[in-house]
Amino acid sequence: MELASRDLTPGITAVEYAQRRSNLARKLPKNGVAILAAADVKYRSGAVFYDYHQESNFFYLTGFNEPEAVAIIGKSAAQDDHTFHLFVRPKSPKEEQWEGSRSGTQAALDVFNADESGDINDIEKHLSQVVGDVTEVYTDAFPGNLPTSAFSRLFSSRSSSSTNDLFKILEKANVKPLKSITNDLRNIKSDAEIANMRKAGQASGRAFTEAMRQKWTMEKDLTAFLEYKFKRKGCETSAYVPVVAGGKNASQIHYVRNDDVLLEDDLVLADAGGEYGNYITDITRTWPISGTFTPPQKDIYNAILATQRTCISLCRASASNSLDKIHQIAESTLKDSLKALGFDMSGNALETLFPHHLGHYIGLDVHDTPGQSRKAPLQPGQCVTIEPGLYIPDTDRWPAAFRGIGIRIEDSVCVQEEHPLVLTTEAVKEVSLRFSYDSISGVLARKWR
Repeated sequence: MELASRDLTPGITAVEYAQRRSNLARKLPKNGVAILAAADVKYRSGAVFYDYHQESNFFYLTGFNEPEAVAIIGKSAAQDDHTFHLFVRPKSPKEEQWEGSRSGTQAALDVFNADESGDINDIEKHLSQVVGDVTEVYTDAFPGNLPTSAFSRLFSSRSSSSTNDLFKILEKANVKPLKSITNDLRNIKSDAEIANMRKAGQASGRAFTEAMRQKWTMEKDLTAFLEYKFKRKGCETSAYVPVVAGGKNASQIHYVRNDDVLLEDDLVLADAGGEYGNYITDITRTWPISGTFTPPQKDIYNAILATQRTCISLCRASASNSLDKIHQIAESTLKDSLKALGFDMSGNALETLFPHHLGHYIGLDVHDTPGQSRKAPLQPGQCVTIEPGLYIPDTDRWPAAFRGIGIRIEDSVCVQEEHPLVLTTEAVKEVSLRFSYDSISGVLARKWR
């Protein structure tokens, strides 16, 4: 992907990465440091590896997108800025012939703006020197958290005097989790981050709309089409394993087999999204394979769509709503709609039909800033999903006409002061929207009714 002249990664400048490190350093105590480890390559089996995905906090603070690296960030001597050490793999023509090019230690200084760099293979002695005087260490790259990272591997044995020295330093230091600090930093997105998420949302939304214009007979074909179109329209990859669920499969929230037949009278639920500059989007749409909803399908769809529109409208800071509060509003709205359709909503009915939360935070991760409370009022710059759904079991407890229906509608939304910004608006969701097709291409004109 081509970068703009000032960008270190797509859409994000080196200056913004430096500002992020400075913001982190301001939250650290005097003589405190943060230690972050890059993600390692993950293997499917033997020598067959998965696509590489960087550890999100490491990427957020460095922009460095390679494995086997450690970053150490602390306060400057004057306490008014930050220091940044970045230890990476050295250049190696032999290994790069097999694995692709590496940035190397010099680029860590010249491109990624580290104050000091070094060979990751010498990390033991480097760490002992860098953290020798610290009193507090903030890290999540510790045994039990990231057991295969370049940092935590040091603790698998005490095979050298350097490792023993590091153990002694960390035993004296007050080691604390870094996640609470990085969650606060990542919680509010910058304009550049929102722009990246909008690009991912726009490209992914258009891919969805194109998918709805075609006739599908297999889940796997629709899955392949969406993932191809995400990339073709500008995303780097899929943000997560898609859910493409026809008929009764839609009632399995995380159904990812995506290998079943799509029947003419079924609905298909597709939950998928692309990734741009490591920032994700999250979309779900449900539509009839035949092009026409049955009356019961349409009733459930409209109930969910009305609920979603209400909830999206509440994603503004001026309303002082939390995700939990908006979830409660969704529950109340869906319950009233289902009662009007003849459902008995006593007991655990709503929990059975709507078993998941209305939304979650998004950003570099699909479930961003893990552990962050959904009880706090939403703030400008937070990005969330709004995804009401109903999944009606095929049992005697429910009205016969609605049994087996599973529908979810989801958009990615950025909270603003007065009006929410829907990041995925290109993905159509109106029942009355008409699609026209070129009959010469073999696709018949069809419409949703």
